[in-house]
Amino acid sequence: MREQRDKLRARNDAINARSGRNLAFAVLFGVVLGALLLSSLIFIKELFIPFAIAMVVFATIELASAMRGAGRDVPRIPLVAAAVAIIPAAYFLEVVGQWIALLVGVLVVTVWRLVEASVSRDRPPRKAVWADFLAAALILIYVSYLGSFTVLLTAQEDGQWWVLGFLIIVVAVDVGAYVFGLNFGKHKLAPKISPGKTWEGFAGAALTSVVVGILVSLFLLDQQWWFGLIMGPLLLITATAGDLTESMIKRDLKIKDMSSWLPGHGGFFDRIDSILPSGAMAFALYFWSADSTLW
Repeated sequence: MREQRDKLRARNDAINARSGRNLAFAVLFGVVLGALLLSSLIFIKELFIPFAIAMVVFATIELASAMRGAGRDVPRIPLVAAAVAIIPAAYFLEVVGQWIALLVGVLVVTVWRLVEASVSRDRPPRKAVWADFLAAALILIYVSYLGSFTVLLTAQEDGQWWVLGFLIIVVAVDVGAYVFGLNFGKHKLAPKISPGKTWEGFAGAALTSVVVGILVSLFLLDQQWWFGLIMGPLLLITATAGDLTESMIKRDLKIKDMSSWLPGHGGFFDRIDSILPSGAMAFALYFWSADSTLW
């Protein structure tokens, strides 16, 4: 019995070493987080709003703190306020509210940083203030604005099922890339950006995206099977792009994880990096499938 337990522990340690995290704990935490997400989407759509706010706010704080640690003086308070505002604005006022919240957020962040610079004893150079503003704008657009598309999609008729569907595909893509990369990975996909990703993992993710995309289209979204052939690969592209973008940001900031707030997962931004651009793609696919227009 003890020998079997030792073998199991050794095998688990080997898997953790290859994956770079406590896989069992990460899976358990992911299941709990997924249960909360499902509850908010399926039973009362409005419950998804505080869930989305929490994810976007924590991701904003993580990225802003990481940039401040790298020397960029980005204002966290207005960034968090904008993150809180854009989610309900997107849900209740849809595209118009989304854009108003974004533009007001950019304005407030700009004024805040200019006032900070003007009252500072050691006034920073104009180029530094401009760089701070660009860094803050990146956070606002990439995290808050892109994150609001998932809420915007939830607000549509049967939108909660589309959110659930695209999340299933994105998670499946991540799992497919992980499993194939772990077992067959040899050729690096982007060694200078993310050394752990391989072409074999990408191939596994592509196969998974097609299979799961078809299943989601047929049984969850009431679409034709061929719609999954389009939806799956498109979400594969956006999920991979989001993952690589975050890897580029972390590499530039010289950090491994955005934070350690989520045990076994790193930070909130580490968990939603592939979801952010995929939400915008899913929103576009929703209207394309319905042959509708935004206006």
